[in-house]
Amino acid sequence: MNKFVTAINCIDGRVQEAVLKKLKEEYKANYVDMITEPGPNRILSENVDYNTIESIKSRVNLSINKHASNLIAIIGHYDCANNLKDKDGQVLDIIESIKLINSWNFNVKVIGIWVDHNWVANHVI
Repeated sequence: MNKFVTAINCIDGRVQEAVLKKLKEEYKANYVDMITEPGPNRILSENVDYNTIESIKSRVNLSINKHASNLIAIIGHYDCANNLKDKDGQVLDIIESIKLINSWNFNVKVIGIWVDHNWVANHVI
């Protein structure tokens, strides 16, 4: 059986492979449904761009209900063009994003990932 997980990731191509590798290895996923937005941890943590947030939520819903994804990862990364905060600030955004995603009641595990300056994906929560 194919196993899917869901990543809410930045559009920045530098982070894609690191996130794919982390999620496939650690969670034994065959596939990663990649939902991309510029600086998604900022967008979700601010919780003001309702159209974009509803779009993200709709795509997560599709991943969960059509692909049986059992994990959502929200990603932040070094040198993000749409989230200019340092690592600590972005990690706080990831934590706030996780709270919002959990409020959507998808009943799946939600994790946070930070991609560092070496383009390595690391858990933050």
